[in-house]
Amino acid sequence: MSTVQESPTAAGSGASASENFRAAAERRTAAGTSPERVSAIVTAVLRGVHDAVREHQVTYPEFQAAKAWLMEVGETGEWPLFMDVFVEHVVEDVASTTQHGTKGSIEGPYYLPGQVALGSTCELPRRDDERGDPLVLDGQVRALDGTPLGGALVDIWHADADGYYSGFAPHLPEGNLRGVVTTDAEGRFAITTVQPAPYQIPTDGPTGKLIAAAGWHPWRPAHLHVIVRAEGYRPITTQLYFAGGEWLDSDVAEATKPELIIDPQDDGTGTRRSTYDFELEPF
Repeated sequence: MSTVQESPTAAGSGASASENFRAAAERRTAAGTSPERVSAIVTAVLRGVHDAVREHQVTYPEFQAAKAWLMEVGETGEWPLFMDVFVEHVVEDVASTTQHGTKGSIEGPYYLPGQVALGSTCELPRRDDERGDPLVLDGQVRALDGTPLGGALVDIWHADADGYYSGFAPHLPEGNLRGVVTTDAEGRFAITTVQPAPYQIPTDGPTGKLIAAAGWHPWRPAHLHVIVRAEGYRPITTQLYFAGGEWLDSDVAEATKPELIIDPQDDGTGTRRSTYDFELEPF
C-alpha cells in the first residue's frame, strides 16, 4: 500500500515551533534587563517603524493591511518562523562580536531538545527507506588552545532529501535525522547521515504572503544544524553549508558564512565525506 506524503503547512509548522519555544521557558527570559534598556530598545524599534512610515508615506489602507498581517502571524503561530528567518541573523552577528572559536549561525525554528543520545561513531536515526546520498561528517571538538574535549556533545539535526524536518512534517517519524553525539576521549566524532536538500520556508501562511508580496524567494540552502556543548565552555550554535549548493548566495535567512561551507567528497563508495572541527572558548 502506498504512503501519502503530507507536506507540512505553515500553520502546522508555526504551531509546532511556537509550542517548542514556549516549552523552553529559559528562552523567554531576559534576566537583569533594566527598564532603561527595555525603553531604549523599544524606542529605537518604534522610531525605525515611524521613520519608515514617514519616508514611504504609508497610507491608511497599507497600515490596516499591516495590522491584519500582524494579527495573522500571531494567530497562526508563525512568530518563531518570522523572527528566526528575518531577525535572528542580526542578533547572532551581534553575539559573534564577543565570541571566539568556531563561527556561529542561527538556530532557526526547527530545533527540538531531548533527542536520542549517540556514541562518537554513529548513524542518525532514519527511516528504512530514507532517500538521499550517504554523507559522513567527522571531526574533533577542542578548546581554543587545541585541547581535545572528550565527552563534548554535538547536537545535530537537518532536513531530509525533500527538505522536511521531523517534528514539523506530519509524514516523518519523531527524531528522524536528529541526535546528540558524545565525542570520544580525543574529542572526535563521525556521524553518518544523508545529504539534506535545500528547502523553502512554509509559504502558505502570512510569512509566505509577505515574501510573495515583496517579490523575494523563500529558499534556504541545504545545511546541517549543530549545537556543540562542553562543560566549562561557551556553547556554539551554527550551521554547515555545502560548497556549490543552490541558494548559497541568496539565503532568505541571510545566515550563510564562508567559514561554515564544507565540501564533501565521494570516497569511492558513493558516500560523501567531510571533516569539520569545532573550537570552543572557555566561559
